Amino acid sequence: MTPIPASLPGGALTAGTATPATLAGTQFASGPYPLVVLAAATLALALGVWGVHAWWGGRADRAALVERLAGDLGDDRAARPAFAALDRRVRRYAWGRRLAGRLAATGTNLTPGQFTAAVAGVVAAAWVVAATLLAPFFGPIAAILAGWAGLSFLSWRRRVRNERFIAQLPELARVLANATQAGLALRTAVSMAADELEAPAGEELKQVADAMAVGHSVEDALGELQLRLPSRELVVLVSTLVLSSRAGGSVVESLRNLTVTLEERKETRREIRTQMSQVTVTAYAVPVIGIGSLLLLNRIMPGSLSAMTGSNIGRICVLVSLGLYVVGFALIRRMSRIDV
Repeated sequence: MTPIPASLPGGALTAGTATPATLAGTQFASGPYPLVVLAAATLALALGVWGVHAWWGGRADRAALVERLAGDLGDDRAARPAFAALDRRVRRYAWGRRLAGRLAATGTNLTPGQFTAAVAGVVAAAWVVAATLLAPFFGPIAAILAGWAGLSFLSWRRRVRNERFIAQLPELARVLANATQAGLALRTAVSMAADELEAPAGEELKQVADAMAVGHSVEDALGELQLRLPSRELVVLVSTLVLSSRAGGSVVESLRNLTVTLEERKETRREIRTQMSQVTVTAYAVPVIGIGSLLLLNRIMPGSLSAMTGSNIGRICVLVSLGLYVVGFALIRRMSRIDV
């Protein structure tokens, strides 16, 4: 057999030459390795497609199960709320659970995630607007005030709900007195009052009736109601019902006398609120006038607020004036608050 020359005298390979590396590559290309790689890639792709299909199917089954279980709560409960992922993250923390309790006391449908997202958006918008219209120094101040306004909104909503519940207490006492006079037990009377009265009294009594239905005592169930909606009128009503359930006696006569007393207190509170309405408006008008003065000053002399807050003395003066406005607002609100 004639050997194949490796190279010509000039060093170039001829067309028919073959080296050991070329021969090894030829054997690899013709061997089983490409088939093994192709089979492994096909298997991995098939497993990936199957995994994605199984994950998507499980997600669809879970959504169908949640929708079926929540079907009894209505369409609005069955739908997935906005910011559900943020809501789960917020509820992991202690402040998130406290926020959920405060939101439940206000009677709104907001979740902690929705409220957190809304407050964050308002804070960011207040920062940008104040820094643009006034000066960059007022951006953080406006953000702090926006966050305080968000928390104050919860307190205001809870106070409004409490006032509405107090206004329904005379009717609640009347319904309980009529049901007790008809020979119904207190648990049945509370359930009947929950069906007849509107929100918020109907919703709160529904929780009381559900608590007593699962084994809670009358004192414990009404005590939880008193914690959710604290008021002097409710304390009197709860004390009357608890003492009547313990010692018996003429609960009908007590409830009827309590109804008259609650009606008188309701009228007294209404008169006081009407007389103090001017003071309440003044409390909110004072900071509005201050902010309006800043806007007017910056409108008349563009760039004056930026120049004023450009020095330390100017920043200190602005902070002191804002602090005085806050103190004035708090003092006026405190003077207009009369406990009856």
